[in-house]
Amino acid sequence: MAADNRTAPTESPDLSDWTTRERTPGTPPRVIVVGAGVAGLSTGCYAQMSGARTRVFEKHVLPGGCCTAWSRDGYLFDYCIEWLIGTAPGNDAHRVWAELGALDGKSVTNFELFNKVEDEHGRSVTFYNDPDRLEAHLLDVSPADAPLIRAFTRDLRRFIDIELYPFLTAPALRTVRERAQTLRTVLPAFRLFWRTAATPMHVFADRFQDPLLRKAFRNIFFQDPGGFPLLPYLFNMAAAHHGNAGFPQGGSLGLARSIEERYRNLGGTITYRARTERILVENDRAIGIELRGGRRYFAEHVVSACDGHTTVYGLLGGRYTGPRIDKLYTDLLRRPGTLFPAVVSAFVGLRGDLDPDEAHSTTHLLGPDDADHLPGALQDSLVVQARSRYSGGFAPPGCSVLHCTYFSDYAHWKDLRTRNRKEYRHRKREVADFVRDFLERRTPGIADRIEIVEVATPATTHRYTGNLGGSILAWKAFSDADDVAARLVGKDRMRLPGLSGFSMAGQWVGMGGLIRAASTGRFAVQYLCRELGLEFRAWESKGDEPWHPGKLGHLPQLDRWSARESEGS
Repeated sequence: MAADNRTAPTESPDLSDWTTRERTPGTPPRVIVVGAGVAGLSTGCYAQMSGARTRVFEKHVLPGGCCTAWSRDGYLFDYCIEWLIGTAPGNDAHRVWAELGALDGKSVTNFELFNKVEDEHGRSVTFYNDPDRLEAHLLDVSPADAPLIRAFTRDLRRFIDIELYPFLTAPALRTVRERAQTLRTVLPAFRLFWRTAATPMHVFADRFQDPLLRKAFRNIFFQDPGGFPLLPYLFNMAAAHHGNAGFPQGGSLGLARSIEERYRNLGGTITYRARTERILVENDRAIGIELRGGRRYFAEHVVSACDGHTTVYGLLGGRYTGPRIDKLYTDLLRRPGTLFPAVVSAFVGLRGDLDPDEAHSTTHLLGPDDADHLPGALQDSLVVQARSRYSGGFAPPGCSVLHCTYFSDYAHWKDLRTRNRKEYRHRKREVADFVRDFLERRTPGIADRIEIVEVATPATTHRYTGNLGGSILAWKAFSDADDVAARLVGKDRMRLPGLSGFSMAGQWVGMGGLIRAASTGRFAVQYLCRELGLEFRAWESKGDEPWHPGKLGHLPQLDRWSARESEGS
């Protein structure tokens, strides 16, 4: 892998031969990318840096996929990022973001705690990122649980001393030197990794005597993802301790816009409102795409960076599958707990500032009465995040934004939206009413300050992104799908059996998380460079213009953007 600091051309690329089957002699190979999410934009950036010509086709009017935001009445409702791995310099995750220009000119907000968990009676646990402070606090909460508390914080201290971010080179292409470097990091901590990966969090949490701690540890990641072992909790809290899991200025859409800007500056082209209907195949080789409306575009390689099920069974008609694809989409897909849950989001815009002494993120454990009145909830909890403390520009002057979320059942909302729109809207109002009432009971007088409550359901997520089941992170990490997806990247090289000239990228291949999505774009280009005879190249962006909200551009309003896509330029 080569790196340099050259500048890329910014002039408009020649688009004359994208509609012809054969490319113009003497021109670089063409690569079409389906989807302008983080993975698609990453693919485009790395392919441009490596000497290919690329076009990204996106059905929506914005980049980012799930990494997005909506606006309403001067408020910006940031949908995706809660923490971003790679915000601190000096590690390979940060290098990926630097190459993509994702953090150019931006400040990063870091918090001293990961999350706070509060029960229905007002008792609370704060998960500080500093292990010493966390240990003292937990011992204060429950002295009787001292052995378990000290075991957890002892492991956290060990994770703080380890930095392992394998996001630069595709598994099958790692050199002996790179593998040796990984071993030097892993071997001294092998037993720690093995033990924490083999211990489910719910098994560990159930050993606490204090009932609040039994529930609180499950909700360090805001809600209980179910099936996660100790390892990811320790890894992410350790990253946060280093300032490497912060929140970037501009938020989710700001991240996507910065990568989009980097892609355009590298000479790439994005076509919005362009829904891909099928991938064109000739003699078992992908040769281009056909958009809704019939327009066709051709390339020497096609990368699908959108929903995996849609790619395999929609765009390709289910013609190219194999044991691993069948395992994922005909077996594991139907198993409960294989997909990461969908969420309901209630964005609350209110006059006045938020209490600076309150935690930026709190999981509220609900009593039976509240839990019964939360539509479609999968767990008895509600997460409340003070989003206007994460970054400036999320609210008009003198106002604030809260983001209230909970895991919810996609089928519940999809069925309502399909068969009874009136009831669907009624249920969304129930969510808004519940949030208003809950916040008022917790902070008397806040209801009078609320100006707006906007609700997005799992059906909203599916409509905007196409993600199967409205899932926000695709396959659940540490589920049975994890190993299968890893083999798609490492052994199948992100290809489908029997189909050449084609790759997949994104969270349906590389699992969830934005840094993983970005790295799949890097990996896909490393693999396709071998096929196209190109040298893989990557260098860091030199963009240093300060970030400002104007870079977000025009934002559609939540649930008011027309779902009708048309080809545009």
